[in-house]
Amino acid sequence: MQGYCPSLTKYQRWQTREVMVGNLGVGSNNPIRIQSMTTTDTMDTEKTIAQSIRMIKAGCEIVRITAPSIKEAENLRAIRDGLREKGYDVPLVADIHFTPNAAEVAARIVEKVRINPGNYADRKKFEIHDYNDDTYAQKLDRIRDRFIPLIEICKEHGTAMRIGTNHGSLSDRIMSRYGDTPLGMVESAMEFIRIAEEIDYHEIILSMKASNTQVMVQAYRLLVKTMVDEGMNYPLHLGVTEAGEAEDGRIKSAVGIGTLMEDGLGDTIRVSLTEEPEAEIPVAQVLVDRYDGRKTHKPIPGVVTTSYDPFFRSRRVTNTILNFGGEEVPRIVGDLSEINSIHWKDLSRFGYLYSNSNDKWHISDQAVDYIYIKNNSIDFEIPGTLGIIQNFESVEEKERHIPLYSIGNINSVPKDQITFLEIGSNIHGAKLNVIMEKIKSMPKTILILESNNEHGYAELRRFFIDCLNDNIKNPIIVKRSYPNCSVDEMLLYSAIDLGGLQLDGFGDGIWIESGHDEGFVNETAFGILQACRSRISKTEYISCPSCGRTLFDLQETTAKIRARTGHLKGLKIGIMGCIVNGPGEMADADYGYVGTGVGKISLYKGQEVVEKNIPAGSAVEALISLIDSHGDWIEPADV
Repeated sequence: MQGYCPSLTKYQRWQTREVMVGNLGVGSNNPIRIQSMTTTDTMDTEKTIAQSIRMIKAGCEIVRITAPSIKEAENLRAIRDGLREKGYDVPLVADIHFTPNAAEVAARIVEKVRINPGNYADRKKFEIHDYNDDTYAQKLDRIRDRFIPLIEICKEHGTAMRIGTNHGSLSDRIMSRYGDTPLGMVESAMEFIRIAEEIDYHEIILSMKASNTQVMVQAYRLLVKTMVDEGMNYPLHLGVTEAGEAEDGRIKSAVGIGTLMEDGLGDTIRVSLTEEPEAEIPVAQVLVDRYDGRKTHKPIPGVVTTSYDPFFRSRRVTNTILNFGGEEVPRIVGDLSEINSIHWKDLSRFGYLYSNSNDKWHISDQAVDYIYIKNNSIDFEIPGTLGIIQNFESVEEKERHIPLYSIGNINSVPKDQITFLEIGSNIHGAKLNVIMEKIKSMPKTILILESNNEHGYAELRRFFIDCLNDNIKNPIIVKRSYPNCSVDEMLLYSAIDLGGLQLDGFGDGIWIESGHDEGFVNETAFGILQACRSRISKTEYISCPSCGRTLFDLQETTAKIRARTGHLKGLKIGIMGCIVNGPGEMADADYGYVGTGVGKISLYKGQEVVEKNIPAGSAVEALISLIDSHGDWIEPADV
């Protein structure tokens, strides 16, 4: 056990105990299960049944339904019976926040209840208290008294439970002792698990959700390590909460979920998109299929020692060469190697637009940093921010044209010249040692690292660990190729393979090679770095996927807000359907737009509410005014 997973180099699932959710097994040797959540009003029985059926037909194996009060919890019986009458026996989960009484009702009806330890018995008032051990223990006793009745009901009715911690809704008690940290998330859940184990209840599934992929991955890893240390092995439900919509939401979900699945963690997943719930299922299925099919892979030597911290991101220290490494943001390489005669118009797909009339390049926030042209040449003046990578045999003596060498030509690499060197990560043993020694004498060489191993993320990570152990400080570009993948597979796989390394602090640049549209591939590369918080190139939207608690049309509202604010690079805007997913869930957003009543919106600056109960019709304009009042607004024409 490498602290949090069975192996850093051999793919295998972490073996958990089996938890039965109705007749469906989760964990142990069961397949990775796919689930989603309804967005209908739980009191609208027919609409909830109809939407559940659409989800089930799409491949959803577990259906979650919100139960914000006792009346919704009681109506779960009608929904359950209606589904059973129509021939659907997929297990149902009641989603509970704030209302233990509703949980106790639901636990007698559905196959699983989900509780959030941050608001099940605690209340969040964003207040910090100075607890000593005695007063903290008294708070735990109060939680025990409130929690044990639910456990007893679950034991009596054979009901499973998900203890689902959310980064943004940690209680004031946890925040006071552990802060807004992955450790706080883990301890929030562990307190409830320990109480359950005291009375011999073990039908538990755990989750550690966050909208920040770094926090999410670190929390799950730390949770597994904590469980192993305490002799536990409960199944894990994976998800990035408030991931958003479209490609951004898919990339963000893949980065968080996939990074953990690469190490064999995860027994059930949900891709949370601000779209109809049935749209989440195909995305989740692509992720699950990738790991269901990974039975064997080319062997990778094991890791004896790890010189990085998987529970806290610290970027690998490198020298600065050109604008790679050091304190520079990760760079992106585009590929025009298949075009024989390169025209200035070809740069448009990479974020460079040329105005012939003004004789001027317009450079977008998502313009690549380098373009690889193989043995071709460029006969026009390139933009000042762009570098050209050419094979060393054909490299031209022009400004910002840098030669690329392959590993077979490593002995020809000049030591006193800036160069790129392409190597494969599947170099092990004595050959690796020889190459490492040569790289140490190449202080001006940027490495391009590539893997064709099915378990490529682990093989690439293994090379980075070798570099750390050998004190190799050359910047490294990670290159991945997806020649036979669909668009969806390329999007999700690259997010996992490249994003996972970014979360570990590995990689000074990324290069995606694909037969798909270069513009889309370029947007994907920037989206991956944004999802990892390692390079910000656009506005970030932390929007919840909607549920029966939502008080306005999330998809329509998100589109309106995006249309008005999409040019505000680096700004984070939270769009939350209700107060449950409000100031807590958008923990690191700059501004928040939160439903607080039917047709009513409250606006936040950070976690502080600044305007309450604004009519929904004027709330978007009010949000723009709020952003402007704090000096963060830029007129689109001035961008």
